[in-house]
Amino acid sequence: MTIENYMIPCLNKTLFGFECMGCGLQRSLIALFQGNFTNALLLYPAIYPLILLFMLISLSLIYKFKFYQKVINLFSVISIVIIISNYLIKNLLL
Repeated sequence: MTIENYMIPCLNKTLFGFECMGCGLQRSLIALFQGNFTNALLLYPAIYPLILLFMLISLSLIYKFKFYQKVINLFSVISIVIIISNYLIKNLLL
């Protein structure tokens, strides 16, 4: 038994037959935990900006640094743009 046996299936892909914007996130996290950093990026390109975003949010709860809200907003926008463009590339071009 491996951790892949316990992954949550994508309801969108199961019902409608195409991937949602979050498809690949679980596989990417597993690849990241296994040390496959390139594979994690290929499976879900927004993995690294999302990790940085959650680290910044956690850090800002403990320590309010100058311009923390602007930095969080910037990483939020970067993550959203990467997620949407990856979704469009996967569904329109492939």
